[in-house]
This record gives sequence, C-alpha cells and structure tokens, in this order.
Amino acid sequence: MKTSKEAVGSPDPSGLPEVPEHPRRTVNMVAGTIGHFVEWYDWYIYGLLAAVFSGQIFPSDSPFASLIAALLTYAVGFVVRPLSGIIISPLADRFGRRLILTLSISGMALGALIIGLTPSFATIGYAAPVLFLVARILQGISAGSEAQSAIAFMVEHAPANRRGLFGSFSNMASGFATLAATGAAALVTSSFTPADLAAWGWRIPFIAGGILGVVGLILRARAEETPEFEATALVDQKSAPARLMDLLREHPKALLQAAALSAPAVAYYTWATFLPTYAKLTTGRDLASTLAGSVIGLALLVVIVPVCGALSDRLGRRKIFPIIGAIGMIVLFYPLLLLLNQPGFGVYVLVSASGWVVLGIWQSIYPTIQAELFPAAVRVSGIGFAHQLVIAVFGGTAPLIAAAFVGAGQPMLVAVYMIAIVAVCLVVYFTLPETGNRGDRATVALADPEVLEGEHLVSSTSPATDGANHSR
Repeated sequence: MKTSKEAVGSPDPSGLPEVPEHPRRTVNMVAGTIGHFVEWYDWYIYGLLAAVFSGQIFPSDSPFASLIAALLTYAVGFVVRPLSGIIISPLADRFGRRLILTLSISGMALGALIIGLTPSFATIGYAAPVLFLVARILQGISAGSEAQSAIAFMVEHAPANRRGLFGSFSNMASGFATLAATGAAALVTSSFTPADLAAWGWRIPFIAGGILGVVGLILRARAEETPEFEATALVDQKSAPARLMDLLREHPKALLQAAALSAPAVAYYTWATFLPTYAKLTTGRDLASTLAGSVIGLALLVVIVPVCGALSDRLGRRKIFPIIGAIGMIVLFYPLLLLLNQPGFGVYVLVSASGWVVLGIWQSIYPTIQAELFPAAVRVSGIGFAHQLVIAVFGGTAPLIAAAFVGAGQPMLVAVYMIAIVAVCLVVYFTLPETGNRGDRATVALADPEVLEGEHLVSSTSPATDGANHSR
C-alpha cells in the first residue's frame, strides 16, 4: 500500500489514461452546488440580521453592547469550525465525501430552525441566548465539515480539463448564498415596520433557510460518491487518526499554502456580513438601502467566479489567480472604505461592487488549487485542517474586530487590518506550484498513484463488475 507521501513524490501521470467519465456527473454537481448554497445561506443570514434581532435575544442598556453579544455568539460558530474540520475531515477521507455532506446540511438546517423559532429574551429569559448558542455550535460543526468536503466532491467529479470551472462552483454557490441571504435581509428590512421587524419579521429568512435545508438534504442523499475516493479507498484503508498524522507529517508546506489561500476570508466576511452595518455605523446610511446595494455588488461576484474558474483551465491557476485578486484587495480596500464617507446610494454600490470584483477573482480559484495540492487519501483532511483553522482565526472574528475598530473611533483600521493579512498571503502565493493542466491528467493531484492503482484494480475485474463500478 502506498503512502500519501509516495503519492506526491511520484512522477507526473499526465500520460496515463484519464479516469473514466462519470455518467451521472451533472446530477452530482447539481446536488453539490445546491447543497452548498443552502449551507452558506443559513450561515450568512445570521451576520446580516444580527443588528436587528440583537435587542430581542441579547437585551442590554446599549444597542451597541447587544450587537457585540450577538456577534460574539456568531463568532462561536467559527471557533467550533476548526475542531469540526480537524475531527470530521479525516472521516470524509475514510468513509466518503457524500456521507459527510449529507450530515453537514442536516446540522445547518436544524440550527437555522432553532434560531428562527426561538422566543425572545422577554418571553423565555436566558434560554433565548442559550438556544442561539446551541444553534451556532450546531452550525459551526456543520460548516466545519462542509467546505472541504464540498470542494473535494466537486473537483473529483469534474472532467480533467475543467477542474478550475467545476471547483469554482462551490464558491459560486456560496456567492449565490450570500446574495440570497443579503436579498432576504434587504426584503424583510424594507417590508416591515421597525417594530414588526424586530418582533418577528427577522425570523422569516431563518425559517426559510431551514426548509431549504431539507431540500438540500434530499438532493445530497441521492448523490453518488466520487470516483477518486472509491479508487483510493480500495488501496488505502487507514483509520481517520492515521490519515491526520500522515497529513501533518508529510504535507506541511501544502498546509501552509492552503491556509494562505483561505486567509483573505477576513475580507470576504467583512464585505459579506459587516459592510452594510459598517456603513450604517460610520455614515448613518439606512440598513435597508445598504443591504440592497450589497445585492447589486454580489451579483457581480456570482458572474466573476465561474468565469475566472473557466479561465484558469486555459491560463493556469497561479499566474493570474489568486495573485491578481490579492493585489487588487491590497490596492483597493483603503480607498474604497474612505470613499464610503461620501453620501449617496451610488457610492455605496460602487464600493460594494469593487470589493466583490477583487474578492471574486481570489475566490474563484482557491478551492481547486487546494484540492490539487493534496492526494485523495488526505484531501479533505488537508483542506479542512488549513481552511477551517484560518477561517476561525480571521473569518469569524472579522465582523467583531471591525465593530471594535468602529466603536473605538478608528473605522479605517478595518481596511488596514484586511490589507495586512492579504499582504502576508500574497508572499505565500508566489511559492505555489502551477497545478493547472489543459490536458487529461488522470488525477486531481499532480501525482496520486493510490488513485491510479485503485482504478487499475477496478478496470482489471470482470466485465460485469467493471461495468457496475463505472456506472456509479
């Protein structure tokens, strides 16, 4: 049995036959994309409506203190994510991507329903914030196992010369989720009076997210496992803890690179969940109008992500992406937040849209690069360990730190903070290998003999067995 280290160190298998086409690829990709959309809709809606429900669930003499309490509870979900990523990701490498994806969407939907149906503090007292905390822990566990499993699922189901495009679908789905969550927040804030919105209107998007989660659960339950997982599972049957140890021992450089690819999430979460609140706190803009402006900006994101993903299959991953995206963030973030001091709805739309353009360039490619950095036997573990730890440190705390800067009277430090983190990531990006390939490379990783050996075992069986395996 080959180790994952031997997989990475083996010669490039580009001349070997491509893994057979999967006849139900479209069905599986739709299940993965829609499920990912539901996951992140439920995740983002909390941050967007925190300023609305904070007084109902976390009452205080100061509205700002209530908001901070709500954002701290939001951050708890991020704290749980790396623990979930470290513990559950190896299970996806051992037992399959599909199983973990089905379980993750169940937890996320349940958390959304708990939040949407929890009575106010005035009705049940401290049980209200406790239930919110339980819901966020559930959602943190789910999110901690979702992203990396979905990335592996999408890329492993992709044709060899379209992995950049198919890998971008995961972040296109999360972009759609952000767009839908922002649209839902904008709709309820503009449709209800402030009293009705605070009393019960904010609950509607959460309940809708829980119902959508049931739909996503059904789709994922009907999806099929990826050919690369099934092939490597025939060769490598190590336990989940053993896979985690292999990952830490054999792939430290890839872990650092994967972490740097995820770290600009500090800017993503600031733009996605705090920019409307930032504009309200610093310039007095109406929250409903800023949410509407963010919807316009997010529409650009969901277009840019798959376009850049497709371009990476022709131009390469590293040459343009994510380096250009990181440079764009470093150059634009400070002047964009400075421009926000100017009045007008059009100014807010310009700021939001410009940020989403550079974020979209970065976001389109990093999932595929992360998948291509690791062999299939430790792929979910590798992405999950790096991604979820970084997201917890930088993503989950982003709205909280931004709110603290604003509260301290230093709003422009929000831009400085984001720029500093992205600048460090940019240095690491220059160490990335070029993982893009226009040809029919047989494996997602640059080299993965375990997958090739597993495919050989399948193809060497009897015709009846071979047909059954290749119709999966």
